[in-house]
Amino acid sequence: MDEEYDVIVLGTGLTECMLSGLLSVEGKKVLHMDRNDYYGGDSASLNLTQLYRKFRPGQEPPAELGRDRDYAVDLIPKFIIASGGLTEILVHTDVTRYLEFKQIAGSFVYRDGKVHKVPSNEMEAIKSPLMGLFEKRRAKKFFEFIQNYKADDPATHKGLNLDGPMSAVYEYFGLEPSTQDFIGHAMALHLDDDYIKEPARDTIDSIILYTASMARYGKSPYIYPLYGLGELPQSFARLSAIYGGTYMLDKKADEIVVDDNGKFVGVRSGDETVKAKQVIGDPSYFGAGASGEGGKIRVVEEGKVVRAICILKHTIPGTDDADSVQLIIPQSQVNRKHDIYVAMISSTHNVCAKGIYVAIVSTVVETDKPELEIKAGLDLLGPIHDKFVSITDLFTPTSNGKDDNIFITKSYDATSHFETVVDDVHDVWQRVTGTKLVLKKRELEVES
Repeated sequence: MDEEYDVIVLGTGLTECMLSGLLSVEGKKVLHMDRNDYYGGDSASLNLTQLYRKFRPGQEPPAELGRDRDYAVDLIPKFIIASGGLTEILVHTDVTRYLEFKQIAGSFVYRDGKVHKVPSNEMEAIKSPLMGLFEKRRAKKFFEFIQNYKADDPATHKGLNLDGPMSAVYEYFGLEPSTQDFIGHAMALHLDDDYIKEPARDTIDSIILYTASMARYGKSPYIYPLYGLGELPQSFARLSAIYGGTYMLDKKADEIVVDDNGKFVGVRSGDETVKAKQVIGDPSYFGAGASGEGGKIRVVEEGKVVRAICILKHTIPGTDDADSVQLIIPQSQVNRKHDIYVAMISSTHNVCAKGIYVAIVSTVVETDKPELEIKAGLDLLGPIHDKFVSITDLFTPTSNGKDDNIFITKSYDATSHFETVVDDVHDVWQRVTGTKLVLKKRELEVES
């Protein structure tokens, strides 16, 4: 291969496919390679045979679960926030023409041994059994403040210093710790309680994003692509191809080739070396020794996620028979440092056979017994027909890539939404191109 590319992208996870699609649209000459013979990398959706092959080599899927082709089981469960960053990228690139979306039917939070619907405005707060009478009044005032808030209008800030900690805002409204819990974790979607000490402005923006997304379609702030999350990277791959991007699946990257100064030159696959100015890739392509040296990536602090894919034959108890849910167990409810996430989808999203439900429970690992750490989530599911558990390391790059033209993306974290993935796309884009990613805003159509 004598051809030289602007960028070689390694791995077809969603982050990498978004970047290759966006760069192709900008007129960059992109070559995209993946060692796997399917799209999605760590964020793939597998059929039944692939699922059993991955977790139970040599075991055939039971016939009672139905046809192989009815399944698209996500390895990494995440929902799309209707007004969030991923929606902006999907609409900006017009990738929505390859996808159909459906709403997630409910957003729930676990409290004192029970599952409750998350209130998303002052009216729902007044009706919610999550709070007593006086607390409801205080919460109503807080939600009215959120509704009237404008970042650039100090008159709507109630005299609060929003660059100060979120704890001061909670104190101002007199909100109880349990109310702070569902606001901070089930609405602002923080992973742990560190946010309380951080600038209030960020949490307020996150709550506004949640309520705006909720207002958009009604039942929940989340949407999901039919046929599984694996459709997302494939759609960005199609976008890249339309703009001249070249894709090679089942193509190993045997060596990241660098010159005497350690700068990226190309990628060797077997006897061929493809040249390019820059390389972007997921962390699995840059382990110790991948470029003739170690140290391109490191495991993040608290760097493991445990996930359990559970096959159910019923909806999750306490969720009003919802065919799909996001359920958050705040860490304080289970004496942990990190929340536990439960995401459930069903045949209405074309990801499993009729009468089957796929629930995925995940959290950041804190002990040497990861599976025990998600027990609180598993216990909420009722009888589990089958379960597949994985524990994965979380990697982050050790440098920004500007010195060697090697740009590495981050692993997918335990959050149950795509906002952190979008942050990574923006970050890598700015490092690769030297400019900010600017998106056009349009509307997205979704089935209710």
